Amino acid sequence: MSGRLWSKAIFARYRQGLRNQKEHKALLKIESVYFQDKKPWWCNETKFYLGKGCVYVHKAKNNTATPGSKPNKTRISWKKVTLTHGNNGMVRAKF
Repeated sequence: MSGRLWSKAIFARYRQGLRNQKEHKALLKIESVYFQDKKPWWCNETKFYLGKGCVYVHKAKNNTATPGSKPNKTRISWKKVTLTHGNNGMVRAKF
């Protein structure tokens, strides 16, 4: 039985204050993670993802060269999950 080693997440927004927005920190909502448990750390749903890497994939206007394939418009940006955010299963990721 082969399982999938990744989970989809939705980019919710950048982390922000009253007047400032921090573009190097993003808030992500991971699918199938609905709340931050008040259980011990070894069985918490969101704390499982701390320290894991994540990729932001998006399309751009112009083509760029890609190693080993044809030029395309797909861009990727690697992030790392740093902290949990709130009680609804969101996490913070740093660029």
